[in-house]
Amino acid sequence: MQAEKRKRQSKPVPAASDPLGELAAQCKTPQDVATLYSQLLQRVLDRGLSEEMDAHLGYERHDKASAGRRGNTRNGSMSKTMKGTFGEVTVTTPRDRAGSFEPTLVKKRQTRLGDFEDKILALYARGLSTRDIETAVVDLYGVEVSHDLIARVTDGVLEEIQAWQERPLETIYPVVWLDGLVLKVRQGKQVVNKSAHVVLALNLVGQKEVLGIWLAENESAKFWAGVLSELKQRGVRDIYIACMDGLKGLPEAVTALFPATLTQQCIVHLVRASMRYVPSGQMSPVAAALKRIYTSVTIEDAARELDVFEAEWGDKYRAAVRVWRNAWHNVVPIFQFPPAIRRITYTTNAIESLNASLRKYTRNRRIFPNDESAIKSLYLAIRETSRRWRFVTEWRQAMQYFQILFGDERVPVGHP
Repeated sequence: MQAEKRKRQSKPVPAASDPLGELAAQCKTPQDVATLYSQLLQRVLDRGLSEEMDAHLGYERHDKASAGRRGNTRNGSMSKTMKGTFGEVTVTTPRDRAGSFEPTLVKKRQTRLGDFEDKILALYARGLSTRDIETAVVDLYGVEVSHDLIARVTDGVLEEIQAWQERPLETIYPVVWLDGLVLKVRQGKQVVNKSAHVVLALNLVGQKEVLGIWLAENESAKFWAGVLSELKQRGVRDIYIACMDGLKGLPEAVTALFPATLTQQCIVHLVRASMRYVPSGQMSPVAAALKRIYTSVTIEDAARELDVFEAEWGDKYRAAVRVWRNAWHNVVPIFQFPPAIRRITYTTNAIESLNASLRKYTRNRRIFPNDESAIKSLYLAIRETSRRWRFVTEWRQAMQYFQILFGDERVPVGHP
């Protein structure tokens, strides 16, 4: 009896089941780990979304008795591919017949997974180098991340940038601003200045939107013509007012592609250009005389004030008068608009403010290694900056005036 008891005691006890350990044991390479992670993440997300739908409907899947007592039911599912640190994950989101399901685990139109990656992108957008991001992540989260991981996360937005740059645009933009931003980019063994052409627009509901970024050797009317042509190919059919600085040939480039567009030269640029020819001791009275021109109520009043300015200062500062005479055709559009529109269009402050934010975010990168890096930094900076944008005030009044000025054939009824 005792021998049998000892035999039973010596019998080995089966080890507890460890499915995760068994799966991990099958991983031989980093690629195996990435694949396993993606598969597990996909299952967790799919199950979580299904449970969210159960909570939304008030009954579990396949509970036909409860489904019959409620008006809303499941209506199939939709798959979409999400980008993550370890590659792409296909997520299946259930749908309901009422279309009222708003998932929180993976939100509608969400394309990336993980707040951690978003934090890395936010640091990159603010101009931190890869080494600075490594240090910041350790300080903030106590986690060490490799240079390769950071590069993989930031490079993950390249497809997003391409889709953004090629996205269809609205048919009408009441106001657009055109301006260039100079960056230093490495080209071979040299560092050269390149111009980032930025188009900022106001849509029909008074919301600001960057339509794209284009990098070129320098800013020119010819390159802008190509940019405007691309905007047209992406769906833009009409622009009411195009605001710009004094780049030669740019107004003609705009009206060649959008003949009905009014081209408005920035008043602040004109004042600055005039002041180059005025000594510091005379700047105050000359500036006061110029202000009487651009604050006039009507075109006729503005023309009279320009004549007065020329009579008073023309003998001393002929070049300053010539600046206004040469640009007059692109100055007068503002005088046909009420204050609500004048405040928006008489300067390029809107896009210069955007460019100032872009410089702030990119100033830590004095030299970009290539064009791709420059575009990536600008795009992420725009994404960060645009989160703080608000709708333009008094936009309804502005649209009403556009309706009166341009008529139903150009201004859609019912906007905004």
